[in-house]
Amino acid sequence: MSEAKICRRCLLQEMADENDYYQSVVRYRATLPAQKRTPDDAYAARLARCKACDQLNAGTCMQCGCYVEMRAARLDMHCPREGQW
Repeated sequence: MSEAKICRRCLLQEMADENDYYQSVVRYRATLPAQKRTPDDAYAARLARCKACDQLNAGTCMQCGCYVEMRAARLDMHCPREGQW
């Protein structure tokens, strides 16, 4: 029996062939009104900060329990760790 690998520092988009949660992220981001959606460059910067964070575990923020790609998608949302984004 093979064990499922857990990638502590991975985002959902990097585990896309293992689950379909990332497709939910894509749909969610596509349906957000432009005034609420984080611009692509800022979204990528937010996710880069998350990837470098020791609280990321398989796409989930261990500080608040959210999927970081969902939280980063909204312009009005912020990282639960002070000053990250």
